[in-house]
Amino acid sequence: MNGLNAAAARYAGTRVARVEDPRLLTGQGTYVDDVVRPGMLHACFVRSPLARARIVSVDAAEALAVEGVHAVFLAGDLNPDVREQWYTLIGRDVPDTPRPPLAGGEVEFVGDPVAMVVADDRYVAEDVAELVLVEYEPLPPVADYTAARESGELIHDGYPGNVAGEMASAPLDAAVFDEAPLVVRRTIHQQACSQVPIETRGLVAEWSAPAGELTIWAATQSPHEVRLFCSRLLGLPEHRVRVVMRDTGGGFGQKVVPQREDMCVMLAARKVPGPLKWIEDRRENLMSAGMSRHEHADARIAFDTDGTILAAAIDHVQDVGAYPVPWPVGTSAAVGMFFPGPYRVPKAAWSTTSVFSNTVGRTAYRGPWQFESVARELLLDAAARRLGMDPAALRRKNLLRRDELPYTNPNGMPYSDITPLETFEQALKMLDYEAFRREQEQARAEGRHLGVGTCTYVEPTTAAMALHATEGATIRIEPSGKVNVYVSGGSSGNSIETTVVQLTADALGVDIADVSTIQGDTAVTPFGGGAAGSRSGSMTAGAIAETASVLRERIVAIAAHRLEAAPDDIELAGGHARVRGVPEAGIPLAEIAAASYFQPETLPPGVPAGLEASGRYRPESPLIWANATHLCTCEVDVTTGRVRLLRYIVSEDCGPMINPNVVEGQIAGGVVQGIGGALYEHLAYDPEGNPIATTFMDYLLPTAAEIPDIEYGHIETPAPGPGGYKGVGEGGAIGAPPAVANAVADALSPFGAEITRLPLTPETVVALARGTDGR
Repeated sequence: MNGLNAAAARYAGTRVARVEDPRLLTGQGTYVDDVVRPGMLHACFVRSPLARARIVSVDAAEALAVEGVHAVFLAGDLNPDVREQWYTLIGRDVPDTPRPPLAGGEVEFVGDPVAMVVADDRYVAEDVAELVLVEYEPLPPVADYTAARESGELIHDGYPGNVAGEMASAPLDAAVFDEAPLVVRRTIHQQACSQVPIETRGLVAEWSAPAGELTIWAATQSPHEVRLFCSRLLGLPEHRVRVVMRDTGGGFGQKVVPQREDMCVMLAARKVPGPLKWIEDRRENLMSAGMSRHEHADARIAFDTDGTILAAAIDHVQDVGAYPVPWPVGTSAAVGMFFPGPYRVPKAAWSTTSVFSNTVGRTAYRGPWQFESVARELLLDAAARRLGMDPAALRRKNLLRRDELPYTNPNGMPYSDITPLETFEQALKMLDYEAFRREQEQARAEGRHLGVGTCTYVEPTTAAMALHATEGATIRIEPSGKVNVYVSGGSSGNSIETTVVQLTADALGVDIADVSTIQGDTAVTPFGGGAAGSRSGSMTAGAIAETASVLRERIVAIAAHRLEAAPDDIELAGGHARVRGVPEAGIPLAEIAAASYFQPETLPPGVPAGLEASGRYRPESPLIWANATHLCTCEVDVTTGRVRLLRYIVSEDCGPMINPNVVEGQIAGGVVQGIGGALYEHLAYDPEGNPIATTFMDYLLPTAAEIPDIEYGHIETPAPGPGGYKGVGEGGAIGAPPAVANAVADALSPFGAEITRLPLTPETVVALARGTDGR
């Protein structure tokens, strides 16, 4: 019996208020920095002030003499204790890149951790960190990844040309482009960005020597990944490591896997006389927690004279910094494989190169392959201008329709259950596209510059790889009839607590107020991949369906036995089991539960005692596809360079929505980050590798004043699997940068402006209006 469909849904698909909100909005959440343990010590890192240098000596004598200081750990103290350090998310056999806990012979970026000070409190630890004297011999930095392959300096031995890895498809015959009536080719650059979670990284590790157990409180998106990684790192059995994740204030990819500082805390926990806490400050976060998006590509699309796409190719290069986390080459390959997007592209080719630099390491960020949409969608608008076509008409000609599916793109990506043309048309209708074009024409006559831009993309969700391959759930109906559902967790703003409660209430036919969820504690929750890869909604839905079906069958059997009815005539609703068509013939779930625990002799033959079950879900398809169209309008002041967004529309197909509020919240969060990437954010470095955006005075974020109301349209195409649910966590950040950039380009089209570089700062916009490239 299907646990999600056996009873009419009461909660899934409705705007149920988030169950997390009462504690979070009243300040009752528990974050890592709220964790206080008896005898707790505090860690602070000594970080390199140079982008690249040889460590000549480290003198910690003065620091160790300060009262309250317990240890100053160097590379020689911690690095040799590493047993294994690979991520379950990726797998043991991936050709990973170097990742020492502390810098040893050389430092490779400003912020590279050289030593870790442990003291009685954070203030002492921070002050004492300045007393650790490190003598450096400066070395020439490789700060510009675009020049790293030609540099005579090597960041890591064993990586010629500073290349971390390369991948490529089979090349296309040159004639495909040489003979095409029109080829639009651009080199497009995207700047480095940071994830900027509201809660920075943090960890508390407590070692119990008598039990041989390590307990970790972590700000993480994946508590079970932290547990497995730590067990391998320290050579401990998994059951000797417990990870507790309560509330996590955002992650966006930065907190999926442990990084080097986390490794240091784990390794040091067995060497200090008390629990060890490390909390990152904002400057450290911007300097050392990772960057993303820093990349460029030579991208080209060939067209027939009527605008039909003939072929597409992209040669992509990305900056992976000094110590990328995790292995970055696979994600960069996705840029190439997804470059054709949701368009009818007969032929395609791609290559990608990941290059080290003496900057902070690359980390995952919402839609880490999103550059493929930036490059493709900017090229499509440029092609429309060359062809004298409206960009909407060009897309309409080439977008895949629902009736063409399934469809395999030329790079082997098998699309199904998506609606590219349909979402595109919905977004245009929501705007009233033709009316806007008339408004734009009138505005230009008045000397005002309005623009409209779109992006249509397809997004892989629920990737069934390694750590993500399955998801578990345990459901226990208490003797009172109340329900507890246990899932791995990873709730970092994705509302997984709410959606799990909704799905469980529907699956068992109980009131939502009678359902609670326990998440984030590896000692009691089933193994799961956490929040990454837009997987949480569909995977937990599957796990709940698998588990609830076992309990439903058991409940129905007990009720049928007691009511002397056929099992097929029993329905579960309102916390009761009733005979269909005979509403007065029913039993409360609490009565059934009490009997199952305390009166097993009354149960029908073959029904076990108790109402607790565990199940594990494996997706029916290795990838579930979501898609959307983003559309925005803007007004550009060509004198000041100000870009004011007027309307922002998203037409999304993420399948049936478990909770529309959650879906729209996920879209909005991604859109705001994408707008930031298009117009404001830049994790910039100077030519010597010094970071110049390590505070919010320099790293600009969009605020409520810059973001227009986001308008939502929904098309629901069920995916394979329980409920037909898809992921929705990353799409907003994919679609926003190209939509905004195309809107600005459209506004500036009378000036012949071509956008090939982000962000679109005021000075860039003014330069584009003056006919330069905006550099």
